[in-house]
Amino acid sequence: MSKTETINQTMVTEFILLGFKTVPELQIVLFVVFLGIYLVTMAGNILIATVVFTNPNLHKPMYLFLGNLSILESCYTSTILPRLLASFITNYKGISFNGCFLQFYFFAFLAGAESYLLSAMSYDRYLAICKPLHYATLMNSMLCIQLSLTSWIAGIVASAFTTGFTLQLTFCGHNEIDHFFCDYTPLLRLSCSETQQAEIVMMVLGSACTMPPLLLTLTSYICIIMMILKIPSTTGRSKAFATCSSHLTVVSIFYGTLIIVYIIPKSSALKGLNKVFSLFYTILTPMINPFIYSLRNREFKEACGKQLRKLYNLRTTQET
Repeated sequence: MSKTETINQTMVTEFILLGFKTVPELQIVLFVVFLGIYLVTMAGNILIATVVFTNPNLHKPMYLFLGNLSILESCYTSTILPRLLASFITNYKGISFNGCFLQFYFFAFLAGAESYLLSAMSYDRYLAICKPLHYATLMNSMLCIQLSLTSWIAGIVASAFTTGFTLQLTFCGHNEIDHFFCDYTPLLRLSCSETQQAEIVMMVLGSACTMPPLLLTLTSYICIIMMILKIPSTTGRSKAFATCSSHLTVVSIFYGTLIIVYIIPKSSALKGLNKVFSLFYTILTPMINPFIYSLRNREFKEACGKQLRKLYNLRTTQET
C-alpha cells in the first residue's frame, strides 16, 4: 500500500449516525417523543438534586446517593439526546470525528460511574435493612461522599483508557454507524486496523466497570431478600421491601439491558433490537428515576412540596 493510499484511508473527518433512519415517516413523531422524554428527565432529575442538596433534612446517605445519581443521569441524557433531537429536525446525521469520540468518552464515563453508584446504593440499602442498629455508624456522610467520589473517578479513569485505545485505531473508508450514538462496538467495526488489542482492553475495562458492581449488588439483594423473608409480619415485610424496591427496579432495567446489548451473543434478531434495548439504559432509565425514587418516598415528597411552596411564595413576593 502506498503512502498516498494510506493518507486517503485515514482521512475520516466525520461519522454518520444512522439512528432511526429506517423509519423516515416517523422522524417528527420521534422528535416530539424524545423531546418530551428529555424535558421530563432534566426537570425531574434537576428537581431531585436541588431538593436533596438544599434541604438539610435530606442530608442522609440514601438521599445524597440519590442526588448524585440525579446529576449523573442529567449529564448522561445530555450526552446523547440533544444530538439525536437535532438529527430529527435537520435531517443531518453527521457528527465530527472529535465530537464522536467526545460523546463516546462521556457515555463510557457516565455508564461506568452509574454502575458503581448503583452498587453503592445497594450496599446502603443492605446496611439499612440487614444491620439497622449499626447503620448510622457504618454508613455515615463521609463514607457516602467517598463512595460517590470513587464511582465518578472509576468511570473517568476507565473511560479515559478505553477512549485512548480506540483513538489509536485507524478509520478509513466506511464512516456510517448504525446506531443513534457513538458506541465502541460500531466504532470498532469501522476500523481498518487491527482491533484485537483494543477489544481486549475494552473487555477488561468493561468487565471491571460492570461485574464487581453487579456482583456486589446481587450479593446485597440476596442478603436483603433473605432478611425480609425472616420478618414475621406481612406489614413488616412490605415496609422493608418498599425501602429497596425502587432501587431494585432501576438496577434490573439498567443491568438487564446492558447484558442483552453487550454480553449475550448477537443473533440476527438481537442485532436489529440493539437500538431498542440501548434506549432503556441511555434514555428511559434516566427518565424514570425521578418517578421511581420520589413518588414512593413520603419524606422526599414532603421536602419537595416545601421547596416548591417556598419558590412559589418567593415569586409571589417579588411580583407584589
